Amino acid sequence: MLTIASEIEVLARFGRALADPIRCRILLALREAPAHPADLAESLGISRTRLSNHLACLRDCGLVVAVPVGRRTRYELADPRLGHALDDLRTAVVAVAADSTCPDAADKNCC
Repeated sequence: MLTIASEIEVLARFGRALADPIRCRILLALREAPAHPADLAESLGISRTRLSNHLACLRDCGLVVAVPVGRRTRYELADPRLGHALDDLRTAVVAVAADSTCPDAADKNCC
């Protein structure tokens, strides 16, 4: 069972992973299907070196896993629930962004 401190650490790791647009794109791509690094780099339009650095970060955060397949390595989300969490988070963010009921948004540039 997770303690409150460890739950906060897990959420902070998830937040750090989502803080970079490339990592977000990788997670969304892996939500669709597992992929080999070369295929991911090509589909995302980034170098393999750059992709490798981002995959290492996502592995360290515990969000993706590397699965050996013969002589190659395939990446996938560490848990299928992460795909659902990404969908829920994306939907919630879009809903909040569409909500213009915050009276201070224009003045405080907060929303």
